[in-house]
Amino acid sequence: MNILFLCTGNSCRSILAEATFNHLAPTGFKAMSAGSRPTGQVHPRSLELLAREGISTLGLRSKSWENLPTAPDLVITVCSNAAGETCPAYLGQVLRTHWGVEDPAHASGSEAEIAAAFSLAYRILRARIEAFFALPLDELAHDSARLRAELRRIGETS
Repeated sequence: MNILFLCTGNSCRSILAEATFNHLAPTGFKAMSAGSRPTGQVHPRSLELLAREGISTLGLRSKSWENLPTAPDLVITVCSNAAGETCPAYLGQVLRTHWGVEDPAHASGSEAEIAAAFSLAYRILRARIEAFFALPLDELAHDSARLRAELRRIGETS
């Protein structure tokens, strides 16, 4: 199963999700990330956080959804509707869900407050990814309505 984590800039949240998903993924699952308007660089704090967590950052880069190496089976948008962001709408015929997370790239304040925003985004995404892998995925592969409901439920947790 190929998962696409999608946001606008592809510099923080979708990168954190891609790397974390691939770190935790069993055989047969692969994540990629992209943006509708990629910034062209991965936020250095995202790379630092992943390295501290023991997650590989090899090959991570900010990229457009127009150049995906493979078609996704599932698209998960991670932009935050609460912050007034407009989530890009993936144009392919594919299962979609929304797991909104505040963008830590826009965090302000002290170094500790900015670091806390990155940590919070990572913890939310990791918890959701772990919840995804805890699902009975073999069963849900044959029940798209139930899979959609479970994915929506996961996206509502923080």
